[in-house]
Amino acid sequence: MTPARWPHRLLSLVVFLGAVSTFSQAQSSTPEPLPIMPLPASVTPGQGEFIVDGQFRMAFDGFTEPRLFRARERFLATLFSETGIPFVREVALGTSVEGTASDGAAHFQIHTAGPSAVIQQLGEDESYRLAISPDGVRLTAANPLGVMHGMQTFLQLVRITPHGFTVPALTIDDKPRFPWRGLMIDSGRHFTSIPVIERNLDAMEAVKMNVFHWHLSEDQGVRVESKVFPLLQQKGSDGLYYTQEQIRHVIEYARDRGIRVVPEFDMPAHATAWFVGYPQLASGKGPYQIERKWGIFDPAMDPTRESTYQFLNLFIGEMAGLFPDAYFHIGGDECNGKEWDANPQIQEFKRTHNLKDNAALQAWFSGRVQKIVVSHHKIAEGWDEVLQPDTPKNVVIQSWRGRDSLLDAAKRGYRGLLSHGYYIDLNQPAEEHYLVDPLEGIADKLTPEQTASILGGEATMWAEYVNDENIDSRIWPRTAAIAERFWSPQQVRDVDSMYSRLAVISEKLKSYGIENEAASERMLERMSGDPNPEALRVLASVVAPPRGYAREELREYTSFTPLNRLVDAIPPESNAARVFRDICKRIVAGNATSQDWQTAHDWLVLWRDNDAKLEPLLAKSDITEELIPVSQSLRYVAEIGLHALDSLHSGQASTMEAQKQDLATLTNAEKPQAVLLLMVAPSVELLVKSVKVQ
Repeated sequence: MTPARWPHRLLSLVVFLGAVSTFSQAQSSTPEPLPIMPLPASVTPGQGEFIVDGQFRMAFDGFTEPRLFRARERFLATLFSETGIPFVREVALGTSVEGTASDGAAHFQIHTAGPSAVIQQLGEDESYRLAISPDGVRLTAANPLGVMHGMQTFLQLVRITPHGFTVPALTIDDKPRFPWRGLMIDSGRHFTSIPVIERNLDAMEAVKMNVFHWHLSEDQGVRVESKVFPLLQQKGSDGLYYTQEQIRHVIEYARDRGIRVVPEFDMPAHATAWFVGYPQLASGKGPYQIERKWGIFDPAMDPTRESTYQFLNLFIGEMAGLFPDAYFHIGGDECNGKEWDANPQIQEFKRTHNLKDNAALQAWFSGRVQKIVVSHHKIAEGWDEVLQPDTPKNVVIQSWRGRDSLLDAAKRGYRGLLSHGYYIDLNQPAEEHYLVDPLEGIADKLTPEQTASILGGEATMWAEYVNDENIDSRIWPRTAAIAERFWSPQQVRDVDSMYSRLAVISEKLKSYGIENEAASERMLERMSGDPNPEALRVLASVVAPPRGYAREELREYTSFTPLNRLVDAIPPESNAARVFRDICKRIVAGNATSQDWQTAHDWLVLWRDNDAKLEPLLAKSDITEELIPVSQSLRYVAEIGLHALDSLHSGQASTMEAQKQDLATLTNAEKPQAVLLLMVAPSVELLVKSVKVQ
């Protein structure tokens, strides 16, 4: 491995091996957290280890069903991917055709007490017990959901040791903290292909998430085939939509993995694409076209016409028949009311019905839609804008604006979900998501019954700046940290442990087809025209996309803008910058090791010298030419960092003027360039400020 790969690949390997080393500690009298995610509710260490070899066999007893056998097939395929050991898979191996144990040769016995619901329900028992000894494994659960969770825990425990591939002896008693642990994928803004959906469902199963919230309509497209209103997809999708057969496939694929599928059709706003084929739904005069930009747009459904509700009754009825889950998301967010304000008939309707403002009018609309949803035997769910004084009590409130609305909803008797703090499209580090808890700061203000009404939460992958190629890198591995927040006990909050284990799960997810690192590497190779873009890889390892909504202010984007630049290829968080930051903190605090000093020096030298290697290559294409000032900034920052490091190590003082100049350079380096942030600049600034000034 060349030095240029250090910040990206070797760093990941170091973190990964450090996490794996905790396996042996997990068997001591004071066990450290296992390098798995999410952490189980209870772990009792045992003695020894179970060896996974070519004699490995699995058998079921108790209740069985085809879904369990398919889960076993996936389990063995993943185990083969992780070990390279071929496993015989015939049902006869320890199991009869009916699924009961036929002999005592199986090393992995699975007992399922009974079935789960035919249509998966909120709040089903997902607990399991996994007992591992050197002689064998026993997995027991109330139903197939717990069995599948236990299988995933076992897979995460497999590691390489001097004895080959083994699993530590222990007993796990596990259950989730929250019953609703979701991931929302927005297929409306950028269409998401079925293979991408499938592999993300596989990853969700790996980290025990159980709700796939599918955002299926937006200003940029209606993504589901409607046979009742075919102009929705014919005129409002650019031909990018899911057939009903594909939808059924995804639902079955998800159910096989213990995941519910909740559809969302946003209304009354974020609905421009509806109006292209059916302008009579809208409040304005039109004509309407599919939106190509991102943002909040004026078009909204007309809440005053009975024909609007007749249309929605037929459409929701069709979709309710397609999606079997009990919950149906009606959106409700970001309606600016401008079309309503400009429509005299709507204003007259508001006066006639004593609706004082647009919020009251939207509440009127939401109430009517909620009744339609109920008439089709579904439970309505909506973003927190739908929470109004007259909102029916069985509507589930999904809070994206903050805990205040979640608290308000719970106090008023509504069930709720938290998504605020879990917006994974905003490029926040995993630590920030991890430390957000649905109950933190509000549990002491609620009764036990009200606390129980908070069902959990969802990570949200809004799709303005993702496509099939880079979406994995935006979702994973950070969403595994969110999954742990929803599953594990509330006191599990150690950030260092989380990052150590996150490195392990990131490696594990490769066996599930997740392409966060592979896609990034392909994109770097493509934009550089180099099969081994070492210098570009170094630069990529220390930059990150802008946080929050800053990206839309730095460059104009549309749905046709190629997502093929460095900002699209890199992950949301720079692991190299995070580790470098921690080293710098130890240096200025006076508790750094000699290895810390050496690592900081070596990385700064690497970053300083990288510009000379990279800059001649960047001018070859306008895709990379914009990176020239970014590469130069990294060189300047590294030079300043090396000087500060030498001063700190020798005790030599700096002049006030020199420090002022260095800090000014660092301030400029911290500003966005090429829609990128140089993430090591703040850490170098920390070093500079710690140098003595004469």
